[in-house]
Amino acid sequence: MTTTVEVLAAAFKDAGTPFIVGHPGGESVELMEAARQRQMRFLLMKQEVAGAMLASTWGDLTGSPGICLSTRGPGAANMVNGVAHAFLDRSPLIAITDSYSRPTYETGLRQRINQLAIYEPIVKWSTTIDAKTVRQQVRRAIRTATAMPPGPVHFEFPQSETTREAGDYISEPPLVPNWITPGPDRADLKPALDMLGKARRPILIAGLGVYWCGASAEFVQFAERLGAPVLTTTKCKGMIPEDHPLRAGCIIGGLIERKLVLESDLIVTIGLDAVELQPKPWPYTLPVLALSSVPSTDALVPADPEIIGDLKAVLASLARWAPEGTNWGEKVARNFRQEVRDALNTPSKGLSPQRTMEVARAVLPRDTIATCDAGASRLLVVQKWESYGPREFLTSNGLASMGYAVPGALAARMAFPNRPVVAFTGDGGFLMTVAELQTAQRENLPIIVLVFDDREIGLIRVKQEIKGIPLHGVALGGVDWEKLAQSFGADGVVVETEQALTAALSAAVQSKRTTVIGVRIDASGYVAQFNALREL
Repeated sequence: MTTTVEVLAAAFKDAGTPFIVGHPGGESVELMEAARQRQMRFLLMKQEVAGAMLASTWGDLTGSPGICLSTRGPGAANMVNGVAHAFLDRSPLIAITDSYSRPTYETGLRQRINQLAIYEPIVKWSTTIDAKTVRQQVRRAIRTATAMPPGPVHFEFPQSETTREAGDYISEPPLVPNWITPGPDRADLKPALDMLGKARRPILIAGLGVYWCGASAEFVQFAERLGAPVLTTTKCKGMIPEDHPLRAGCIIGGLIERKLVLESDLIVTIGLDAVELQPKPWPYTLPVLALSSVPSTDALVPADPEIIGDLKAVLASLARWAPEGTNWGEKVARNFRQEVRDALNTPSKGLSPQRTMEVARAVLPRDTIATCDAGASRLLVVQKWESYGPREFLTSNGLASMGYAVPGALAARMAFPNRPVVAFTGDGGFLMTVAELQTAQRENLPIIVLVFDDREIGLIRVKQEIKGIPLHGVALGGVDWEKLAQSFGADGVVVETEQALTAALSAAVQSKRTTVIGVRIDASGYVAQFNALREL
C-alpha cells in the first residue's frame, strides 16, 4: 500500500527538491518520516516565516518548488508572510499546513481558523489534500507553482489523510511537461525589428521574466547587438555581469535614472513584471517595445507592440536579426554609474555604509552569492555590490519584507554548497531572524552575516527626518554581536574601521564558518543619499 505522505514525498524529491523545511506540528510527523525514508533532509526552522523564505529562494535558484510546512493554527498564521513573499516575488513554492480531520474541525474550536481563506489571496492555488486524489493534486501543484509567472501553492493537510492509501491513476502524467520552444519566424518579429531599426538610442530594462525562461545569456547578446545601456530590476542584478560596459545599474524608481532613460528614443522592456517597479504611474512618454513570456495584465507600462513568446528564443533571434546599434550605451552607462557613485559619496565621520560595501566587494570572492534585507542599507547594497552572474543577488523586492537575508542565504548555501554566501542586513532585519543562526550551525550551512549596525530602524528614521517629524520609536542598539553569535556557536566580531572590516571578512572566508560581523556605521548620509537617488 502506498500512502498519501509517500506519494507527496516521492513527488517532491522527483521534482528536484531533496528537503522539506519548516516548523512541524503533530500531523507533520508522517510526512517527515516518508521524506526521511527517501533520504530527504528536514530543516527545522525557528520561525515559519523564515522557512517559507528559505524554500522560496530554493525555488528561485533551482526552478524546483521549495517545500515548507507548519502546524495548524498559529504555525499556519505565522507562515503567511513567507508565502506572501513567494507570491509577490514570483517564487515557486508548495506550502503545507497541518489541519484537523473534518469531524474534529466541525466540532472543535481550539486552534481552528479558516486556513484556506487566509492563504487564498496570496497563492496561485489552494486545496485540501485527499488521499483518493493526492496524485493528481501534487502534479497540479508542481505545474502551477512552476508555471510562468511562478508562485506559491497551498496544501491544507488533514490529519485523517496522512496514512490513508493513495488513490491510483491508470496512467500518471509526468510531474512537469516537456517544453519545446521553437524560435519565431522573422515575420513574427517584424514589429519589433521595425522599431529597433528606427531607434538610434534604445535602452533596455530587464526583469524577472528573463530568468523564468533561462535567457540571461541571450539577453546579454541582444544588448551587445544593440550597444544599448542596460537597467535591471533589483532582483535581476547579475543578469548582465555588473562589470560589463553596457551595465548602467538598477532601477529604483528615483529621479536619477529618469535623466538616463530620457536620453533614449526607445525603451525596450524585457521580461518586466510590474510587481518589480515602484508603486507609481509610468513616468515616460517615450515609445515602449515590450518583450515578455506572459501578457501584461496590469496595464501599467504603455507598450506597443507587446511581443509574447519564449524569451530565450525571441532574444536569440533578435540578437541575430536586429540592426547593429550605434554603441551609444557604453558612454551613457559609464556616466550613469559615476553619477550614482557621486550621489552616494556623502561625507562621513566614521565607517560609512557605502564604504562598507566597497570593502566587502573588494575582499569577497567574485563568485560570492549575496542576499540583502529590506531597510535603509538596501539602497547602498543594491547600488554598491556587484554581481556577475544570474541569481547571484537575492532579495525580497515584490513584498520587500524585512527578515529575508538570513533564510535567503541559507537557501543559497543549500543550492551552492561550495560558494561563499554573504547576507547583508540591517540590525532590525537581523534581529527578526537571529534564531536561524542556530539553523546554520546545526545544519552545517555556513554563511557570513554582515550587519549594518546603526542602532535604529534606519529607513523610518530617514522618513521621519525628511518629513520634519521628531525621531520617535525607531531606536535599537545595545546588542553585542560578538557574544550573540558565540551563543549560537558561530563566530562573531564587531568592527568600526576599514582595516578591521577587511580582516574580519578575510577571516570569515578562510574559516568557512558561520560568522556575524557587526559593522558600526555612521548613517548620517542616508538622508542625502535618499534625496539624491529616490523619491520618498
